[in-house]
Amino acid sequence: MRKAREVKAREVLVIGGSRYFGKRLIARLLAAGDRVTVLNRGSSAPPPGAVHLVADRDDEKSLTAALGSRTFDAVVDQVCYTPRQAAIARRVFAGRTRRYVLTSTVEVYEYEDSIAPVRETDVDPAAVPVDLGLPWDDPEFLDTHYGEGKRQAEAVFTAGPGFPFTAVRVAHVLGGDDDFTGRVEHYASRIRAGTPIAVPVVNHPATYIHVEEIADFLFWAVGQDFTGPVNAASHGLLTTEELCAEIAAHHPDGRTVLRPVEVGEVSPFSFARAYGMDNSRATRLGFRFTHARQWLPKAVAETLGKDGG
Repeated sequence: MRKAREVKAREVLVIGGSRYFGKRLIARLLAAGDRVTVLNRGSSAPPPGAVHLVADRDDEKSLTAALGSRTFDAVVDQVCYTPRQAAIARRVFAGRTRRYVLTSTVEVYEYEDSIAPVRETDVDPAAVPVDLGLPWDDPEFLDTHYGEGKRQAEAVFTAGPGFPFTAVRVAHVLGGDDDFTGRVEHYASRIRAGTPIAVPVVNHPATYIHVEEIADFLFWAVGQDFTGPVNAASHGLLTTEELCAEIAAHHPDGRTVLRPVEVGEVSPFSFARAYGMDNSRATRLGFRFTHARQWLPKAVAETLGKDGG
């Protein structure tokens, strides 16, 4: 009888990951038999089976002390938002990991406006200027410069040789009963009340991904060896109207009123520019995406706490 080949458990560190698709990623890693270490500031404990390290990632000495002599097959960084954080992580993890996976965002394309889906090469992190002197520690500044913070973080990790790094540029995430963003409820509350939903005069569709699918993607990416940025998005574009229609199906007594505005704040998931992501690189590398319209009814039902699709 042929002996089954023994698969070596991987040593994987997840920085952050206490909620939404981060906790789903950790569950997948543990289920696969990987040895998982979770590092955070102590705000939440990881699930049973994971090692817990407590450190402030913004404090290089604290981070280095918490890690001790540990090395990893892969690090998944869920909470790197600034080039300062990236610079610390690059110094600390140089020589400690075979692979570094940064959870980045579609918002790195915030300066794009292209009818054609944007490719990874449209934002080359090697060409992005880094300014460590900006007020990255100011929460208000960081909130309004989220995409720029991720762009510059990617640039820091990319600079120089010898750091095996990939940036997963995540599309807008939908689904799950633990969506903490409140974006779907933004629409649901207005549809229930029949109050206007502010959208741009020219409102472009966008790319999305289900919360379970991005957890699958990150799990898959841990075991790959490609480097550089990669777009992670389900096939197809979704419009604000399509999202509203699915939400309205759960509120038959409500009314959807889209109000185009030329200036001022607009609703989430409404976009004055076109920058839907091209996912062909990830597809060529071997990941199989679903189509957004297939899972949209389920995603809305989950988030609204409904039973049906």
